[in-house]
Amino acid sequence: MINIFIENLKKRHQQGLPGREHQLRMAAIARRQLFDAPDTARKAAVLVLLFPKNGIWHVILTERIGNPKDPHSHQISFPGGSVDDTDVDLEATALRETYEEIGIKPSLIHIIGAMTDLYIPVSNFHVHPFLAWTKHPPQYIKQETEVKHVIEAPIPILEDINNHKSKEIYMNKMFGLNTVPYFDVEGKMVWGATAMMLSELLELIKV
Repeated sequence: MINIFIENLKKRHQQGLPGREHQLRMAAIARRQLFDAPDTARKAAVLVLLFPKNGIWHVILTERIGNPKDPHSHQISFPGGSVDDTDVDLEATALRETYEEIGIKPSLIHIIGAMTDLYIPVSNFHVHPFLAWTKHPPQYIKQETEVKHVIEAPIPILEDINNHKSKEIYMNKMFGLNTVPYFDVEGKMVWGATAMMLSELLELIKV
């Protein structure tokens, strides 16, 4: 199962990324013109990490803890974070941050390649996702100051159209977004940049 799935995924990745078109499927209307990262944007990298469990492929997501200074407080995201001066490249950033946040050793992770980058205006991050996989379900060590829960999202749940929903989201008392698409992952709302990157992932893994 592992060899066939991963080999097909590698071939699809080598043929070219689905890109913005598929990210936009899970983007709010107000978000659809804000793609170019300014020179002032902070670079970051995340890991889109797949693994098999009970015969089903899953992807790892994290629920952030509540923090009034964090514009992404309580949201669901991929493990990752800001580039550090010690990182040799963006891939190294994704691996280091994943280890720091949820304790998965880089030696257990197989990188397939980069996915389409994405600019996040609200936090001014230019995020570079990296597609990767592990042979076995990981063991987690959470960074308690950042991660509330680790979510193992089954790919079939993400693919199920019944779990593709939308709603109005209020960022604060004065500002709201209409008709925001999101994935309902076992009661968890996955939206924004994470949902947009997941949308590209789902297109990549189509047979």
